[in-house]
Amino acid sequence: MKNALSIDLEDWFCVHVMREAISKADWKNCELRVVESTRRIMDLLARHGVEATFFVLGWIAERVPELVREIELKGHEIACHGYSHSLITHMTPDELERDLDKALLAIRNCVKSEIIGYRAPSFSIKEETLWAVDILVDHGFVYDSSVFPVSFHPDYGIPNAPLVPYEIGRGLIEFPLSCVEFFGKRIPCGGGGYFRLYPYALTRFLLKRCNAEGRPAIFYLHPWEADPGQPRVSLPVTSRARHYMNIGRTLDRLGQLLTEFEFTSVKKVLSI
Repeated sequence: MKNALSIDLEDWFCVHVMREAISKADWKNCELRVVESTRRIMDLLARHGVEATFFVLGWIAERVPELVREIELKGHEIACHGYSHSLITHMTPDELERDLDKALLAIRNCVKSEIIGYRAPSFSIKEETLWAVDILVDHGFVYDSSVFPVSFHPDYGIPNAPLVPYEIGRGLIEFPLSCVEFFGKRIPCGGGGYFRLYPYALTRFLLKRCNAEGRPAIFYLHPWEADPGQPRVSLPVTSRARHYMNIGRTLDRLGQLLTEFEFTSVKKVLSI
């Protein structure tokens, strides 16, 4: 079964857990490391003949347009991750409109392909932000991949959302982040911090369970998760663990994953 592989194109300082240590006004002063970390991931994908979907942050597209062009030239799908990495839960509808307008302008200046996919920063389409669906449709998006069908996380989650791709509203296809249900409890298995914190064998088991249930998984990763040389910032203990743990193992684990599962872009898995 073909699964979807997605990369959220942002740098180490864009992450939500960094917000108390690094303000957005200071992003321009931070070391930009996304080019090399992304190329390491693309080199690995090329060795395995795998296409992926890159959800591009507009702020990054403005700073390194040549990287976004390179991603497209290498055959990967380009999608949108917003402009400022602001959570939708912290935005008004007007602010989301402006953020998307700015993001799409920046990304479209880099690529020739149509932008049909969106992922909200920190998966922040929740029950209270479903108003965003209308705005996404009005901006031309065909699919979204922002819903995490879990109940335990403070920043994201729609607990009773379907585990398979579904229409979330006005024809917009939602490809929810992958989870497996055991005894009424949903266990995330779609990548990111879960991929770094879990034993690899657990990730393999859960993804195989997804496929055995007849549904494709969607896996996500960030370039900074493959960058052990990034600056270290003083963070609360739990945030520090979530951000830095096992980043030196990410590429090796990803390589192993690519040998055991079939992956392609979100667009191709959804046959759009």
